[in-house]
Amino acid sequence: MKSVKFESTVETTDSSPPYHILRVSRELVTPFEFAGNLRRVICTLNGVETFQCSLFPSKGDYFLTLSKKLRDKLRVEVGDTVRIELAKDESLYGMPMPEEFAEVLRQDLDGDALFNKLSPGDQRLMLKLIVFVKDTDRRIARALAGIELLKQTNGHFDYHAQHLAMRVAGSPNPELEMERLRSKM
Repeated sequence: MKSVKFESTVETTDSSPPYHILRVSRELVTPFEFAGNLRRVICTLNGVETFQCSLFPSKGDYFLTLSKKLRDKLRVEVGDTVRIELAKDESLYGMPMPEEFAEVLRQDLDGDALFNKLSPGDQRLMLKLIVFVKDTDRRIARALAGIELLKQTNGHFDYHAQHLAMRVAGSPNPELEMERLRSKM
């Protein structure tokens, strides 16, 4: 896999709220031959932190965002220079498929068909909702709840409904979780 290495300076956008970003020259990533709006990359910062992300268009070039958690881990702030290595992300979903979810999809062909009809962005959101928890049993519960909700809605993906269904299903005490959620409404 081809990669490019370069440096960029941490800066903020002039949006509200401002985002912390690293700029990426379009010429550097032209060899990746991105198709359409999909610009998924594997990014390594300062040689220590590797993650999958998307490049966002900006003023003829691109940028990637830096969360506070990531900035703290790298100990960087606005004005600091960061070493960047980018490689085109060739993975199917732009992130790893949790093995628990892969097994649910293998056993539920209707659910698998509905999941594969989702947009790539919705697929990633659904995967993120599942991998958010580390416990295997909770991941399985979230995967099952997510697929059931997709089937109930004929494949319509609603992030908030999915999050709620998975949160309740993956809770050690679903009844208590539902009661907590009702009290917030």
